[in-house]
Amino acid sequence: MKGLKDKVIIVTGGAGGIGSATCKRLAEEGAKVAVFDMNLEAAKSLVAEIEANNGQAIAIECDITDRQIVDSAVKSTQEQLGPIDALVNNAGWDVFKPFLKTSANEWEKLIQINLIGMLNMHHAVLPVMVERNHGRVVNIASDAARVGSSGEAVYAACKGGLLSFSKTLAREHSRNNITFNVICPGPTDTALLAGVTEGASNPEKLREAFTRAIPLGRLGQPDDLASAITFFLSDDAGFVTGQVLSVSGGLTMNG
Repeated sequence: MKGLKDKVIIVTGGAGGIGSATCKRLAEEGAKVAVFDMNLEAAKSLVAEIEANNGQAIAIECDITDRQIVDSAVKSTQEQLGPIDALVNNAGWDVFKPFLKTSANEWEKLIQINLIGMLNMHHAVLPVMVERNHGRVVNIASDAARVGSSGEAVYAACKGGLLSFSKTLAREHSRNNITFNVICPGPTDTALLAGVTEGASNPEKLREAFTRAIPLGRLGQPDDLASAITFFLSDDAGFVTGQVLSVSGGLTMNG
């Protein structure tokens, strides 16, 4: 895709399923990728794989819920790779329970990772983009934010907030030539989905139910999301901002 060569792009949760697929795809397009992840060893392993394929990437340990750590990670990225051109807020966490069976501690963790963490990342990175009058941000939400999802009330609330936050920033920073778009995955074959199904009484039955519900007849794969993310980051999407795209195999078809 156009315009990604030599762009400096941060991907949070970069060593996970969707994150690693995205980092590899961006590196293939010629971008310089900063893999932000709490699991530094996994991030380093991904960077080694990218470098073995002639890509450029760095691994940075980062807890997005800690603003001081975020600021340090962003500073390190710029020192190693240069000014930040784009941000992919991909890090997330979920617990699959009916709301009345959840605890306040679980709410706090869900909000810290899925909402406060992405606020920290935006607040740390946006000044660089504003100063340079250019930038791309892609936020990873969930179809749970668009249509609801039983067992994911607080997670859906956080992701719903991410949708409205992204649209608001798209308006505030249009004059700075910064675009903000949101991708909403449906059921995707990642560790997060595995964690959800493992909490069920019959994990395989739940997985089969997810698959049957998808019109295209399969679970999403990390590469499906990486392709959509890459499009929003590219110059091909230069006139697209404030938009929400479901990548769900047709599971949801709301406008």
